Amino acid sequence: METKLFQLFLCIFLVSLPLPLPSHARPSKPKAENPTSFDFIKHLEGSHKGETIKGLQQLKKYLEAFGYLNYSPNQAHANDDNFDDSLEAAVKTYQLNYHLKTTGALDAQTVSQMTAPRCGVPDIVNGTNWMRRGKKEANHTHNTIHTVSHFTFFSSNSKWPPTRYQLTYAFAPQTSSDAISAVARAFNTWASQTQFSFSQSQNFASADLKIGFYRGDHGDGYPFAGKNGVLAHAFAPTNGRFHYNGDYSFTVNPVAGSYHLETVALHEIGHLLGLGHSNVQAAVMWPYIPAATTKGLNADDIQGIRTLYA
Repeated sequence: METKLFQLFLCIFLVSLPLPLPSHARPSKPKAENPTSFDFIKHLEGSHKGETIKGLQQLKKYLEAFGYLNYSPNQAHANDDNFDDSLEAAVKTYQLNYHLKTTGALDAQTVSQMTAPRCGVPDIVNGTNWMRRGKKEANHTHNTIHTVSHFTFFSSNSKWPPTRYQLTYAFAPQTSSDAISAVARAFNTWASQTQFSFSQSQNFASADLKIGFYRGDHGDGYPFAGKNGVLAHAFAPTNGRFHYNGDYSFTVNPVAGSYHLETVALHEIGHLLGLGHSNVQAAVMWPYIPAATTKGLNADDIQGIRTLYA
């Protein structure tokens, strides 16, 4: 049986602190970029196995959240600041996934990657490493995902049936015209590389795909948490929901401190269609996206969607 984590492709870009704001919103205006809430990792740079440093327990929670650590309840060092064997193995697997030197220590390159804004889908779920392509992993993981090239899709084959390749999409009330245009362009891009066609509907309730900007608890079981939470999230086929976090700044053109509407839409639509994350940095399905950055579909994204629906 699939867990909720399989059902929801959830993208998180943690860049500030949570703010109590209304539950529904238009895209906000660009602001200066704030430090990521992962910045606690910076003072851990240089730490390695055998050391005890304040903050390592928080790092363990970070790595647990993304699937790299799975301490048993009574396991030694699960809730302390000791850099143990399990933490070293988790750091090595993280480094392997992100094409870093596998030292097992928190070198500058690893810290830089860990503190960047990222998608909240765990890289490893129930022992499955979404970021690898059939290679041997550290002994605390098991790679069972079906992969081709560097892209991934889930072994459950979550995808739209052939009878539903003509999909309608609609926007929640108060969605700005800029956002509507940007998302429409993203749908057109995916349509040009697939057998899907997408048409905009004015009937939000009956549309196959539903897009909106929301804040806080918005009724799907995955509440946003201000700017310390999720940038956007989308559900696997055939759920069809795609939500931007209205507390973040989104713009049509790349602007410092804001996120590119169309690039985020391309990524989330990939999830709506059934793609997981790619370990190709140039791919739109790569888990990380900085502010003021634009991306289009990469050959890996295209090969992935065509393979899933072959």
